[in-house]
Amino acid sequence: MQRKRIWGWYFFDWASQPYNTLLITFIFAPYVKELIGDGARAQAAWGFGIGAAGVIIALLAPILGAISDVSGNRLRWIWVFSLMYVIGAFALWWAAPGDFDLIRTLIFFAIGMIGMEFATIFTNSMLPDLGPREEVGRISGSGWAFGYVGGLVALILMLALFQENATTGKTMIGIDPILGLDPALREGTRAVGPLTAIWYAVFMIPFFFWVRDPKVARAAPGAVKAALSGLAGTLKTLPRHPSRFAYLGSSMFYRDGLNGMYVFGGIYASGVLGWSITDIGIFAIIAIISGAVFAWLGGRMDQRFGPKPVITVSILVLTVTAVSIVLISRESIYFIPVSEGSNLPDILFYLIGAAIGAAGGTLQAASRTMMVRQANPERMAEAFGLYALAGKATSFIAPLSIGIATAVTQSQQLGVSPLIALFLIGLILLRWVKPEGEESAPAPEDRAAWPAT
Repeated sequence: MQRKRIWGWYFFDWASQPYNTLLITFIFAPYVKELIGDGARAQAAWGFGIGAAGVIIALLAPILGAISDVSGNRLRWIWVFSLMYVIGAFALWWAAPGDFDLIRTLIFFAIGMIGMEFATIFTNSMLPDLGPREEVGRISGSGWAFGYVGGLVALILMLALFQENATTGKTMIGIDPILGLDPALREGTRAVGPLTAIWYAVFMIPFFFWVRDPKVARAAPGAVKAALSGLAGTLKTLPRHPSRFAYLGSSMFYRDGLNGMYVFGGIYASGVLGWSITDIGIFAIIAIISGAVFAWLGGRMDQRFGPKPVITVSILVLTVTAVSIVLISRESIYFIPVSEGSNLPDILFYLIGAAIGAAGGTLQAASRTMMVRQANPERMAEAFGLYALAGKATSFIAPLSIGIATAVTQSQQLGVSPLIALFLIGLILLRWVKPEGEESAPAPEDRAAWPAT
């Protein structure tokens, strides 16, 4: 029964990953760039839109987590936010050429993204219930690897059967988009929205059948007031837990940097290297395979050495990668000119994709393991709400700073340079994080700050 429950939990990562893989990074974002026409303008608009969604997530995430801890029944919340995911993703079908409404598109994109992020809060909070403390890192890494494989399968299906080349109207394997989709209206590419929505709805079935929440629903009168009061007490006492405080600060910056890479990777490659969506698809496949393999390996390293060394190495790799992105273009590589028509920039960018996938997969899996170690087990959903807050409180910095830097310099290369600073700040703050966390039980003054429920 426990093994089936763990596999059901894995299926959330499998079901939800295409929102990141297909919509945020590799398919839909480059398509928006095509519709807008100008790479710098598309990068700026995308940055402002994603940043606005991040502000909403940051404001509501800890509140929802606190309410869940007080009222119980995390599965009910997952149902609600799953519906938002499906509606937001499916509606992207209407982002048609000739009738493209950027504001409407960004609104639906934000609805789906908010649904995904909020559902993730409650599924992540179930992680410590899946096994003993020493097994949590392996479970987290395996789940993240399973999710990457799901994203890879969805991406291959999208490239092979649906997404048409803008010039030839054929998919990557040289056929017309299936189901009679019209290449002239870009219906094959626009199908990424419905595909992502249907994929999620189908593969969440094992999750809802196999996962049972051990938390008892305790919908006591005044639950919302009690949750908000408890959250205020947690925030008030957070500085008394320097390791937890430092970790939330560190993850706030390095996860923002990683998300910036994911969000702008496809648009950047399209604008700077002139890649087609098919080229970006190959880049994505390399990154996802690397991410799946290293997330699984990272879970084993997490189990053996703990999450902190895994996080540290991953941030270092991503910092070097961010510097490389800024210094690679069609004209030069690390300030060294390259001949016209050279494929060396393409090869190096494929390697960068593999590095981003490897470091990103291990970083995210180890990060949620570290949050389990830093959190109070009695308020796990609230802790992951704060974790989401840490991931989104500054989530506007990466997209907005990239948008501003790109708009000011009119250069996509210089526009992504703020990512370097975000990784370095995260690495510095990680120094004060205790690998095993602090006391597992709340301090007496913390208990006094929480209301009885």
